[in-house]
Amino acid sequence: MNYLLTIYFGNSGKALFLGKTKTMSYYPLTSIPDYYSIDSLLTEEHKLIRDSVRSWVESFVMPKIDEAAQNHTDIPGLMKELGNIGALGPYIPEEYGGPGLDQISYGLIMQELERGDSAVRSAASVQSSLVMFPIFEYGSEEQKRKYLPKLASGDMIGCFGLTEPNHGSDPSSMESKFTDQGDHYLLNGAKMWITNSPIADIAVVWAKGEDGKVRGMILERGMEGFTTPTTHNKWSLRASKTGELVFNNVKVPKENLLPNVEGLKGPLSCLNSARYGISWGVIGAAIDCYCTAVQYTKERKQFGKPIASFQLQQKKLAEFLTEITKAQLLCLQLGNLKNAHKASPAQISMAKRNNVKMAIDIARESRQMLGGMGIMGEFPMMRHAANLESVITYEGTHDIHLLITGMDITGINAFG
Repeated sequence: MNYLLTIYFGNSGKALFLGKTKTMSYYPLTSIPDYYSIDSLLTEEHKLIRDSVRSWVESFVMPKIDEAAQNHTDIPGLMKELGNIGALGPYIPEEYGGPGLDQISYGLIMQELERGDSAVRSAASVQSSLVMFPIFEYGSEEQKRKYLPKLASGDMIGCFGLTEPNHGSDPSSMESKFTDQGDHYLLNGAKMWITNSPIADIAVVWAKGEDGKVRGMILERGMEGFTTPTTHNKWSLRASKTGELVFNNVKVPKENLLPNVEGLKGPLSCLNSARYGISWGVIGAAIDCYCTAVQYTKERKQFGKPIASFQLQQKKLAEFLTEITKAQLLCLQLGNLKNAHKASPAQISMAKRNNVKMAIDIARESRQMLGGMGIMGEFPMMRHAANLESVITYEGTHDIHLLITGMDITGINAFG
């Protein structure tokens, strides 16, 4: 076996990415598409980060992911490993334990993680964009120093509580509420479809105060009345833990309130960061399906020749590559806008909607190209397709993102 040792050092000299790798993919990693020479638009640091995470995915995720998905279990030690490679809060400054990378680096990391599995990217995305981001942006200095370094290392796992049993696309109608009890807040309510909730040490929870304004607060496991039931029987994201957050007269210390934001701006800004990561991540799932389909159709023979020689197969592969290339260019420019603090929520919604639809279409169509083999665990298509059914729904559904773009075009709100 040929092993590759990859190490990436950040500005601090700290080893951010370290992986001993053997190639596990069905296809050569050299075949990963770059049809428009997008690599030439990346910095050497971007490419080194991406390739290092790619190597880690090959060695750590690929050998385990089918068994985890088949058995409906998460990968043991995943969050700690993600912390070890610098994939948790990549854009968090070094003074708070993060690598201090830019937004394109964050996107490339998400791309490579989701090439392994959407559940792996979801775990990193939730920790980074939905837990670390609000603490960094809206938390007190004490909160930042208490939580961010441990979240960055994976020694602490976080989750994000916004969606409720009766309120998904309409978070303004949330029913979770807290009241001021003098020396603490008293929180009641429930959240559902929460990635990492059964294993989380902390939860960033959004609830309404007595004035009707939405505020964020940090809950810690062990608080009396705070429980995290597991969601069972999922057909999607089976390699990650999903659950609920239930608050029954939970006493939350006042110092756990995020002091620097109120209203829906707080949770929606978190979702924008997460949606941005998703728009990159799903490209990885699409690439995995595309590269597998290319390799398989070259090897699989019917009627005396490889099925890659037939027009319909070439049509599909050409369309896959075209859509992947368009998604890559969309994300790269969005990353440039994010770095310049110019990316609008509507631009992020467009990328999330377009790229997830692109990926799920490629997963479904490439599954057909493999025939019966396409449903087998040795190939990734069925797993990616099932995962993407969740991704096309969470962090804003496919249709909601269409309406966000429509509102940006017309200036007219079509919600409700």
